[in-house]
Amino acid sequence: MNIPLKPNCKYALLVPTSMGLRVTPESGQPVHSSDLFHLQATSAETNVASISSYLGLPVKVLTTFVKGSPFAHFIKANLRSRGMDFEGPEVEQGGPWGYRHQINVADSGYGSRGPRVWNDRAGEVGRTLNVKDFDLDRIFGEEGVQIIHLSGLIGALSPETSRFCLELARAAKKYGTRISFDLNYRASFWKGREQELHDIFSEIASYADILIGNEEDFQLCLGIEGPEAGGKDISAKIDSFKEMIRRVKVQYPGGQVFATTLRQVNHTNSHNWGAILLDGEDWTVIPPREIHVLDRIGGGDGFVGGLLYGILNGWDGEKCAQFGWASGALATTFLTDYAQPADEEQVWSIWQGNARVKR
Repeated sequence: MNIPLKPNCKYALLVPTSMGLRVTPESGQPVHSSDLFHLQATSAETNVASISSYLGLPVKVLTTFVKGSPFAHFIKANLRSRGMDFEGPEVEQGGPWGYRHQINVADSGYGSRGPRVWNDRAGEVGRTLNVKDFDLDRIFGEEGVQIIHLSGLIGALSPETSRFCLELARAAKKYGTRISFDLNYRASFWKGREQELHDIFSEIASYADILIGNEEDFQLCLGIEGPEAGGKDISAKIDSFKEMIRRVKVQYPGGQVFATTLRQVNHTNSHNWGAILLDGEDWTVIPPREIHVLDRIGGGDGFVGGLLYGILNGWDGEKCAQFGWASGALATTFLTDYAQPADEEQVWSIWQGNARVKR
């Protein structure tokens, strides 16, 4: 893959994020009928970064914390356990009705009963992310970062975080850090800000070396025509997905790598999972094949994490796509919404379809 990375960097991967709490019932039960719940620290962006951190690459997280909060302590301990450095201001709670870490309440579903997710983001401290709280010259110029991964979830969270992500992209470009951008469209985040966010996302996309999204993301964030979302046979849409990616490349010629995942839900615990990647002029298409799903949340993040891990290791596009596909499949076997690979071999075994016991 022809993406030269900046040498002599302290960090392989940098992710700005809003850390929160994920609450899930035991045994895939619905929230409303449960009285036992599992608590974890979560964010889509650290889900991505976990592939690299668990496999030994240096990762840094930029975020905000509620000062004195026991949940902030819980989150920091979790990030340390994943091998991640972190940096960010401590924001005063401001009383019982002030700031807090966002809460994501989700059951995993089972069989014919689909998962349900309830986001509770009132007072979210991550909405205060501001470029003035971080020394970008130190982070990018002195410490050094090979790839920064930006997510549309953070880019659309608030006007402050939109500007934050844009300034991060500009600084990364200035210092030679490669930029990964996963569009991650969310309708509720965009309501009333459509033109503003379209303009910001378009500028970030123009800086991106790696641009990732599904058919909905590219159409609703960047206005690029693509296939209709949903449907029973996603394999039949591969040519239309490729045509969409060609349009993206024409509009954003500075990009080197363009990727999308393919997911067809047979039932909650059985998905057909595939991917398409364009590296320069070279296509890699992974036709959807069945994977068995314990919890689907984080599968897409796992794909991006595996893809970026491959790029950081200098692999070719095909190998990066395969490792991304397998990392996403691995993530769906965990009750956490991030994969915790033991080693590269475990990921490659999933790609090879080898689920035999390893003694």
